[in-house]
Amino acid sequence: MDPPSVLVVFIAAMITALATGLGALPLLAMRNSGERARAIGTALAAGLMLAASFSLIQEGFALDARRTLAGVVAGLALIWLARALLPEAKLHDDGAQARRKVFLIMAVMTAHSAAEGIGVGVAWGGGERLGEFITLAIALHNIPEGLAIALVMVPRGASVTRAGLFAIASSLPQPLLAVPAFLFVLAFSPWLPLGLGLAAGAMLWMIFAELMPDAQTGLDSGQTGALVTAGFAAMMAATLLLG
Repeated sequence: MDPPSVLVVFIAAMITALATGLGALPLLAMRNSGERARAIGTALAAGLMLAASFSLIQEGFALDARRTLAGVVAGLALIWLARALLPEAKLHDDGAQARRKVFLIMAVMTAHSAAEGIGVGVAWGGGERLGEFITLAIALHNIPEGLAIALVMVPRGASVTRAGLFAIASSLPQPLLAVPAFLFVLAFSPWLPLGLGLAAGAMLWMIFAELMPDAQTGLDSGQTGALVTAGFAAMMAATLLLG
């Protein structure tokens, strides 16, 4: 059987990127939400991201535990550096704080997307059947990731359409990196665990340093914990269904 073409790999990765935008659709009902709804959405987003980071680390450990751990540390360092380079928002400037938070979550999700794009390319390099399965798995996995981005943006005034476009933009590294990963699969494969760990480390920092404190501005600690756990369980259930 002939190997899949570069065009097929690119289209497959583009499908996974577009699927991220579907995550914004549930937010159509939250356009006029208040502070409490924003806190609920932020807590759920934290749970979704926590499960995603857990899955990334689990997948990375199955490939190379040491490189995955190195990636986690590198991800923490990079997100800390990105935060330090951003101008500190004044406490009374809610708009600046919101833009800063959106930028951080976009940076985290884009790093995550880069690792997934490499994963798509590597999978297609392993054969058409594996490529199709991984493409479907990542596309479905990207929907709640898009929801996580929308849950941060929409309650802060962004339209659902804008949130959906930002979600898709965060996944554009997937088609951009899938093709070179497919073409140079042997060179990319050993570094995939590092990329997975990097995304997970950045995501963990974002959860505990930004999203959790933000959620507790409108919820008590018990409510926040329950919603984070619910989001985590929902994401893990989706992962389990994908097998």
